[in-house]
Amino acid sequence: MQDSTLALFRKAGFNFAVGTRSYSASCDDDEITGLLIRAQEMSRYVEEGIFDVGLTGLDWIAENRSKVVEVADLVYAKQSMRPVRWVLAVPESSPFKSVKDLRGKRIATEVVNITRDYLARHKVKAEVEFSWGATEAKAPDLCDAIVEVTETGSSLRANKYRILDTVLESWTKLIANPKAMKDPWKKQKIESIAMLLSAAIEAEGKVGLKMNVERRKLDTLLRVLPALTSPTVSSLHDPKWVALETIIEEKLVKRLIPDLKRAGATGIIEYPLNKIIY
Repeated sequence: MQDSTLALFRKAGFNFAVGTRSYSASCDDDEITGLLIRAQEMSRYVEEGIFDVGLTGLDWIAENRSKVVEVADLVYAKQSMRPVRWVLAVPESSPFKSVKDLRGKRIATEVVNITRDYLARHKVKAEVEFSWGATEAKAPDLCDAIVEVTETGSSLRANKYRILDTVLESWTKLIANPKAMKDPWKKQKIESIAMLLSAAIEAEGKVGLKMNVERRKLDTLLRVLPALTSPTVSSLHDPKWVALETIIEEKLVKRLIPDLKRAGATGIIEYPLNKIIY
């Protein structure tokens, strides 16, 4: 997640420099000092007040039983802007069809507490053992099932696993230490960071469009144009013409621009977006 996280911060306006052999991260904002640690550990350090604020997954907050303030949901992952899932999976050749079939069986996972909570909700007693890694290599020889994280499911399919159920859906969260959130200056700074990060995610996959159109053709053009909100329409020096500006999904551009041109738009400009704040 490091590369995608640093890219998100750049879009939000915070540029971090990370040394190739260092875990420190210097920021162009003098009020921020950064340190890179594993997501699995972050919520504990934030809870203890070693860090005022941090980024980690909902999964690791739950796994560590951490008491932190969840400031913002930041839904992005390594490959896509969507949550990841911890899933219960068995080998394709396994006879097990549901979690109920795993009574008395052994499950290997990195998220022992999350898995035990899941089993308790389904009233299933099974042995849950911590996996230090290579979890997908363990069934059926070392365990009967696994609980593993997946973004697309492709790795599980490649290793010939069949998913039985979703144990937990997780996404990145901006979290803060409860005491830090009681400090007015820190609270305002943390909430500002949250706003800018959320705005950068909101802008992902979207672009801005500007164009001019004759006023008499405006209604026709508006019927062609999708928009997140009503487009901004401004009068030009020539009263017969107006300028129009809007935000659209980038994937629509290749179809939309020719349609706009045919509807009478001219001077069409497409531009990238870093942040959208409503």
